[in-house]
Amino acid sequence: MCHQESGLSWLIIIFVVALALAPLSHFVPSKRQREVARMRERAAVSGLFVEFRPVPGEDRVGPAERAAWGDVIYYGKRLPPARSGARSKATWIRRNDGWASIGQHHNLPDSLGPLPGAIIGASVDDGSCGIYWGERVPEGQGESMVDEICRALEAWSTALAE
Repeated sequence: MCHQESGLSWLIIIFVVALALAPLSHFVPSKRQREVARMRERAAVSGLFVEFRPVPGEDRVGPAERAAWGDVIYYGKRLPPARSGARSKATWIRRNDGWASIGQHHNLPDSLGPLPGAIIGASVDDGSCGIYWGERVPEGQGESMVDEICRALEAWSTALAE
């Protein structure tokens, strides 16, 4: 009988310890959170900045399309001041049938054409050029996607500086 009570005591102790540790599991990042953190770190190391920013012209997009975007984040490349005064602002949104200029018509920069469909939009203003996306990529492909974004934004910023 003493042997059974000892086993039961250990079971109770293990249960109480597990119960005490359970709330700590909420602080362990998920796979998705770790992937997003790696992508953002890769972007920062590559010279980009990352911030939550509303997509310019999103009011011209239907609610169903906006809902499909999810949380949108901006990966941008800082630009030096324009030599000839103010830089013209431009925005493009990717739709099912391709890229659409929002507001005044501007041609899409060549460097953005080959970017994958995960990119929602792009814009340029006085301080930066960048893309908008939901950071949704197949598992394990986030860093390579960030590398593609970095190359495209580097080419775009170089073209804008000329």
